[in-house]
Amino acid sequence: MDDFVIRESRLRSLMKALSWRIVATLTTALIAYGITGEVDTAVAIGSIEFFLKFAIYYGHERVWQWVPRQT
Repeated sequence: MDDFVIRESRLRSLMKALSWRIVATLTTALIAYGITGEVDTAVAIGSIEFFLKFAIYYGHERVWQWVPRQT
């Protein structure tokens, strides 16, 4: 049998990271607003969280490309 390996493109990894970050950031901002009652604080927390975790998720996704898939 072939040792064909399916890898995701960098663009697909970026799109997955972006779509997940939108969902997760909205969740975080809503939680921050629920705790603080302050829109400015919720937006600030959501903004920081979005960019930081976007980069972390993308790196994580790319590292997984080095892990062999079992067939």
